[in-house]
Amino acid sequence: MSRHWPPESVFTVLLVCTGNICRSALAERLGRAYLAETLGADADQVRVTSAGVRAVAGSTMHPDSALVLRSLGGDPDGFVARQLADDMAIDADLTLTMTRQHQRDVLRGAPRALARTFTLREAAGLVELVGEDVDVAGNGLAERARSLVEQLAAARSHRRSSLEDDIRDPIGMPAEVHAEAGDAVAAALIPVLARIAALRPADVRT
Repeated sequence: MSRHWPPESVFTVLLVCTGNICRSALAERLGRAYLAETLGADADQVRVTSAGVRAVAGSTMHPDSALVLRSLGGDPDGFVARQLADDMAIDADLTLTMTRQHQRDVLRGAPRALARTFTLREAAGLVELVGEDVDVAGNGLAERARSLVEQLAAARSHRRSSLEDDIRDPIGMPAEVHAEAGDAVAAALIPVLARIAALRPADVRT
């Protein structure tokens, strides 16, 4: 089960939760907003998408999560939930799930994506563990980001997975729980995307 296309100049991040209307939806739009601000005209070098393992396909973002997203600087307008397909994880450069169960769900359909699939909090922890001084190969941002993912996978054995890696599902819960979930997503996602954005070659930075 190899990729369906050769690596290209765009680095693809796939975010996964259950319904794709709260956690991963918020993460997608927050990630896009952050990259637009950080990379400017180069933001299109990182593609951020999302899906749900049991998606409320075709739905807009949950209104409470949409409100949280706006408070974090993202825009929920036009978002449409979609069902996870195996091809998405097979082709993604990096898949970030909201819980360990979501990670297992992804890998059940795309087992060879193991080295590119992490829980969001696991990835954030590994980015910190690997540090900023690690050598990353490649010329452009996408190539260098793929090299970073390889480094994260290699460091995985030095970090123990736990319940703390799971971000709580806010569906059916009060608005405060949506806010907690949004804060948890932001706290883990931004450091990961910041590390990726920092891999942009110095000669193209403005």
